[in-house]
Amino acid sequence: MKKQILTLIIIGIFIGVTFSPIAVGITLTKEQNIVSDSTQDLSETLFDIYIKTLMRIAHKPSISACIIVNNSVVWSKGYGYYDLENKKPATKDTLYLMASVSKTITATALMQLYEKGLFKLDDDINKYLPFKLRNPNHPDDNITIEMLLSHRSSLADDNLYWLCLSYLPGDPDVPDYPMPWLEEYLTPNGSAYSPDTWSEDRPGQKYYYANVGFSLLGYLVEILSGQNFNEYCKEHIFTPLQMYNTSFRLKDLNISNIAVPYDYNKGTYFAHPNYGMYVIHPACSLRTSVEDYSHFLIAHMNGGVWNNVSILNESTVEMMHIAHFSPEDKYNYGYGWEVKNPLFGKNYYGHSGGWPGVHNQVTVKPNKNMSVIIFSNELDSELLDTKIERTAFKFINKAIFLKANILNMLAS
Repeated sequence: MKKQILTLIIIGIFIGVTFSPIAVGITLTKEQNIVSDSTQDLSETLFDIYIKTLMRIAHKPSISACIIVNNSVVWSKGYGYYDLENKKPATKDTLYLMASVSKTITATALMQLYEKGLFKLDDDINKYLPFKLRNPNHPDDNITIEMLLSHRSSLADDNLYWLCLSYLPGDPDVPDYPMPWLEEYLTPNGSAYSPDTWSEDRPGQKYYYANVGFSLLGYLVEILSGQNFNEYCKEHIFTPLQMYNTSFRLKDLNISNIAVPYDYNKGTYFAHPNYGMYVIHPACSLRTSVEDYSHFLIAHMNGGVWNNVSILNESTVEMMHIAHFSPEDKYNYGYGWEVKNPLFGKNYYGHSGGWPGVHNQVTVKPNKNMSVIIFSNELDSELLDTKIERTAFKFINKAIFLKANILNMLAS
């Protein structure tokens, strides 16, 4: 452990050396316009060495990443092998399981229906569901759609983890999902119910991250649109944004291009099969690439528009990126987005994603019109990477943001 910490300190210093030629390049570009290609090549080589060193410490077999500046992808790259057995190198087009980053898509799909006037954010969800949904501890309190979007419905952290997040190999249909599974899981007389499903707090009172809440929202998309959830997303988000290698279903994708999920334990990588996760798929089972997802992210950074295609109104996008919280909340959350509104100079939104064999981070800094996407295919089965592994992954994110800042300066 001490050796790894020392390594992080050393490479933390090394990153200054890595970027110093680029920093000089910026000065020369603006003042004399004499930056040499060899200097830039050296800077990129040093940067790659730094990222690969951090990947070894973080035990990431592969990552795919991209930088967006001023609504354009200015850099993208893959590192390592997304399939270790067959030594397949990661690229910007490698497909990764998104885990909770999937929620950004689900929220966007629902807000498209909001713009059509099919519901109001303060509507009681029971206005649309075929069963009655109430927190048994507060049976007279409405649970609104806005509460579900912002994780403040009083649904608690997912209990019965093995059941709620169950998955099956391949891509079979599950006839009991979304109904009657949701009713059986969420209501007191249901066969899959546990009292821990609900918190003691009133709906709207406090933040509780609950994946099953976004499963409800995916079901609401189906009820309001009359379409299968994945087919709706394909027609109204993926196809318009030319996200042709993106889906909540494995059957739509070339599985040979999908990153193999890995656990790392005692010097060995253990592969998971590429499962189709269905019980709460609107919350976690999207698969996409940094290339495809960049189209969606640019739309959110650009008032709902990518490549002259609008998927949302600007006012709706702004509403989704505002934190909804109470003084008791530890975390801030918008509608499908993790949010840090301006406070002590910090202002960003995005989403993280963690699952056995999956570790992703999407971060947007709107005041700089800049974002970084990082997808990777390793996280241990208990979702508990060691502190040094988590720190190394954060360093990767910081390094790419530093590169983004430099590219942003060059573009200005």
